[in-house]
Amino acid sequence: MRNSSRRSFLRHASAGTAVLTFGGIAPKALQAAAMAQKSERILVVIELQGGNDGLNTVVPFADSAYQKLRPKLALKKDDLLTISDGLAFHGSLKGFADLLEAGQLAVIQGVGYENPNRSHFESMDIWHTCQRKEETRTDGWLGRFFEKEAAVAGTDPAALHLGADKQPFALMSRTVRTPSIRSLEQFRLQGADDADFRKAVQELADAKRGGGNDLLDFVQTSTSSAIAASERLSGAASKATTSVVWPTSPLADQLQTVARLIRSGLTTSVYYVTLNGFDTHSQQPDVHAALLRQLSDSVKALLDDVKEQGQSERVAVMCFSEFGRRVEENASDGTDHGTAGPMFIAGAASQIHSGLIGDHPKLNDLKDGDLKHHTDFRQVYAAVIEKWFQTPSSEILKGTWTPTPVFRS
Repeated sequence: MRNSSRRSFLRHASAGTAVLTFGGIAPKALQAAAMAQKSERILVVIELQGGNDGLNTVVPFADSAYQKLRPKLALKKDDLLTISDGLAFHGSLKGFADLLEAGQLAVIQGVGYENPNRSHFESMDIWHTCQRKEETRTDGWLGRFFEKEAAVAGTDPAALHLGADKQPFALMSRTVRTPSIRSLEQFRLQGADDADFRKAVQELADAKRGGGNDLLDFVQTSTSSAIAASERLSGAASKATTSVVWPTSPLADQLQTVARLIRSGLTTSVYYVTLNGFDTHSQQPDVHAALLRQLSDSVKALLDDVKEQGQSERVAVMCFSEFGRRVEENASDGTDHGTAGPMFIAGAASQIHSGLIGDHPKLNDLKDGDLKHHTDFRQVYAAVIEKWFQTPSSEILKGTWTPTPVFRS
């Protein structure tokens, strides 16, 4: 490498790696940072971090036990959006109500797992890996899916994590790495416009490899992949336009980025975002209402956007939280860590079995004051893997699970 090119490369390389990050640490694994997917379908995962109060999301307003156990937090019928006799959405979920009416939303009730853990960290690790803490956990369920689906190296990553949060364990893999980006505008490998820097990168990528040098392999493959991904995603930012009026919120910004990337022709299969703030131990009503509004309006805008693109049938959205909240309110106008809660999957009416799936957990049949689950979250994952992505799920989920009837095909 020429001295001038080398100096330019070293000057910019450290700055660039701060913008583009990959999960994991093994150099050889980064050689699979991008891959081609055999499926053209897309999954958008929204993690509701902190433990969403499912009981005040899908509300059993007609149940006298609900009013009795939540004298302050129980929502009134006139403030709700009716789903069916006795059940309704929180009044902030107008977007979800519209999607349900249009046949584009599945509400999966009573989701959880056996012997639930009420620690945020442990419960989320269980959801992310499908394994308990006594088992060796080195990768996530989506990471294992990427490994199984890996074909040939491509220019687009299999998945993208959007946001400033730590990359979710669900995306971790031994061989496929997922970029984390804060926004398209910030996703730019600093120095990529410098002619000497670009030449240095090309010379590095073209340099003869020898002796099985893992470190050299790592630098060559990860750096050239970062440049390619930076160009691809930065280009998407300028090309994608829409007539959809998006709401103003952090989640909406992230999902609008997803919509722009889909519109740009990116072949990425999974987009992962997080909505924080659901750990509502005190002063829950206003906080929860604002979070649900942000979720509902943002998902509705995303589906409107991909519909305008003519790509509705390719996109499904899955929303989950690590656990629900206790049935009985606490003394601080809030709720404490619980167990079961609802999941949501949204998409085209031609692809989704819209409506309520499973019964609402009974409030007169609790376990230690918590709702009993009747659907294991891995059944929903199995539906995503087998029915949406058309891939066997047992190896990915570390067991065989009957898919929840969410998808039509």
